[in-house]
Amino acid sequence: MEDQIKLFLSNRAWAAEKLSDDPTYFENLAKDQRPDYLWIGCSDSRVPANEIIGAEPGELFVHRNIANMVVHTDLNLLSVLQYAVEYLEVKHIIVCGHTGCGGVKAALTNDSFGLLNKWLRNLKDVYRLHKAEVDAEVGDEAKLNKMVEVNLIEQVGNVVKTSIVQQAWKNHKRPHVHGWVYEMHSGLLRTVIDVAPGAEIDPMYVFD
Repeated sequence: MEDQIKLFLSNRAWAAEKLSDDPTYFENLAKDQRPDYLWIGCSDSRVPANEIIGAEPGELFVHRNIANMVVHTDLNLLSVLQYAVEYLEVKHIIVCGHTGCGGVKAALTNDSFGLLNKWLRNLKDVYRLHKAEVDAEVGDEAKLNKMVEVNLIEQVGNVVKTSIVQQAWKNHKRPHVHGWVYEMHSGLLRTVIDVAPGAEIDPMYVFD
């Protein structure tokens, strides 16, 4: 109960500060959202999407899951993607991973994590595809962070394989799709991959 009270007090202090800066802040915020960006990130509590890019509420549409995965059987993710692309008309999709990712680390082991095993199976498939590249790194931390990078490349690839994005490319020349890594030790972002609208993809995944 004490922890809950603390959260409500923090909320009231935050709201009061916003109103002090701009008396119409919440009134304007309640009208509509027109974000230019969809953020697909990791659920890790140390990687708050809005904060690390200095975005205000309303500027970023966000989906988060363990290890920032784009799984084609995940109706939650696909619903967010469709809404962002077709209704919000976002110009950019950012898939953001981070160094030291616990989900990626778990997938690189043979440990059993119960129900989580089903989710980690997708990451294990990524490792199987890039095993030589990941294993070429020296040291556990380097292997983990290389796996974070190759996972980003695969998840960006999964985004552009969807009919949702391909249709938007064809009809509207948007969105750009980006794969970024958030460096935990510095707080800085860096680009791993960028895919422009209309980029060539494997013909196997192209929809008419």
